[in-house]
Amino acid sequence: MPYDALLIGLAHIHVDSDRRPDGRHAAGAMTNRGRADQGGPIVRALTLILALVAGGLTAGTTAVAQEGHPLKGSWIGEWGPAKTHSNDLLVVINWDGKAITGIINPGTDNISIKSATLVPEGWVVRIEADAKETSGALLSYTLEGTIENLALASRSISGTWKNQRESGKFTLVRQ
Repeated sequence: MPYDALLIGLAHIHVDSDRRPDGRHAAGAMTNRGRADQGGPIVRALTLILALVAGGLTAGTTAVAQEGHPLKGSWIGEWGPAKTHSNDLLVVINWDGKAITGIINPGTDNISIKSATLVPEGWVVRIEADAKETSGALLSYTLEGTIENLALASRSISGTWKNQRESGKFTLVRQ
């Protein structure tokens, strides 16, 4: 007996085994036409659509949940003591699973972050870094701010900064 004929015969036996003693099919059993007694193609189509929608929603939630540490990334903004003039600010922050590290204004004037903390209650960020002036004097910077729009990829940090000589406000937006 060819393989296809064997499969058809087995499928026919399975269909017939769902018949009740009076010869009718049991509720929900497959008929010889290949569809359920109740529901049919519309129910299958709706089930498929609902499964796809649920899968899409789950995938979207998973992608957001895998964002990573809220500080990790490149941040661009401004800082300065005066309201009318401020300097550009670039901060690159990393998270290695244990510590927050990074660089302020990478390039020729880079400042390594000495320590950084993130307090989840209120999403308060504190960054400390030491920089050398051209004269060789050490300036200790402290930046303290709050993460805003945490749920967005383009979240921001705004707050204040200070060193031994001056202080001011800063804003950063993650890129």
